[in-house]
Amino acid sequence: MALVRWNPETSLFPAVSSWLSDFFNDEGGWAFPAMRRVSTPAVNVSETPEAYVLDMAAPGFSKDHFRLEIKNGYLVISGETKEEKKEEEKGKYTRQEFSYESFSRAFLLPDNVDEQRIRAEYKDGILRVNLPKKEGETNIPTKSIAIE
Repeated sequence: MALVRWNPETSLFPAVSSWLSDFFNDEGGWAFPAMRRVSTPAVNVSETPEAYVLDMAAPGFSKDHFRLEIKNGYLVISGETKEEKKEEEKGKYTRQEFSYESFSRAFLLPDNVDEQRIRAEYKDGILRVNLPKKEGETNIPTKSIAIE
């Protein structure tokens, strides 16, 4: 008896194999569409002498979809969008799709951030959060540590 590796591309029923592959595939298939929408926006963090800046990529949102809060020394950024699409044919649904997307991220605020002056703006798909440093705070120089 010989062992033969199964290849769906050369199976007896290539159309069925292709259909099953497309149906259960994340890329382009629609088996689990809700799972494809689960993601956390990417964040770039930078520092200037005056402030820390968070740039969060969140295309498809509007400024009303975001919520920013300070809780126990953390900056919590969350967002949620809801979308409903309907295609009707003479009063009967032929297709109805709901889409929900939400996320939540928390960032520990450094002690030298002035929480009263934090500002945020949303423009061109980027949420920018400016975290000003407290007046009179001096930057602690960076110290390199050798690995032994």
